[in-house]
Amino acid sequence: MIYHMLPGDAQVSAFKESGIEGQMLVCRECLVEGDLSGDTLDEFFQNRAAFINDAYDGDPSVYNATVASQFKKLTELNDNDEINLWFEYELFCAANMWFSLDLVSNTSASVYRVEPIYQTRENRWEGFGSVTPEEMRECFDARTRLTTDDIALGTSLWTAYRNNDRSELERLSNVSSPAFPYLNELCEAAVAKDFRPSEVVHQIQSEGITSFDKLFPEFKKRAGVYGFGDSQVKRLMSDPPSAAGA
Repeated sequence: MIYHMLPGDAQVSAFKESGIEGQMLVCRECLVEGDLSGDTLDEFFQNRAAFINDAYDGDPSVYNATVASQFKKLTELNDNDEINLWFEYELFCAANMWFSLDLVSNTSASVYRVEPIYQTRENRWEGFGSVTPEEMRECFDARTRLTTDDIALGTSLWTAYRNNDRSELERLSNVSSPAFPYLNELCEAAVAKDFRPSEVVHQIQSEGITSFDKLFPEFKKRAGVYGFGDSQVKRLMSDPPSAAGA
């Protein structure tokens, strides 16, 4: 069986029109923020559902049906299965991909990474945002098969990330792999994720830019590496200025 883990619902329509063979899964998580604790996978998902419920008024039952269920498929892969991980370059997607790689690390399925190769370096954080069916096919044709070492690196990145192990993230940032572009920038962003995005938002606000419509694009210019969407930036805007800082 061939599976495709898409980075979000925004890419579903283009994928369906692309003609690419395989069963579609959708990543609807935002592991770039919130509680990442849990001794078991079920406990982890319980904690994530509680965070989503508290931060965004999400329904835990909906989380289990539409979010956790998609990830659990990755733990059920057979040896002859193939999984294609369609993830963007920024930290929002990178954290989700690292978690996905940790989930598939105990399987012998073939694992591929599919990247938004049509983006220039200047636009690298834009990801699959406005992807066309034709561009999806081009990206799929240029996919990278992950080696055992690549998958192990993904697991190590996830472990360091969820434990907020800054020294390990700094060490891993120097590992070179074609499957992990911009890794140095991502690890640097991960090390500073608990304070840097908030600092950027409050700096912009201090410059007199207070409306979301103007602040959001400015945030993307200065901190696009985080890949934050509307919801994340709006939450930061509502935080008091004292929330900024390491």
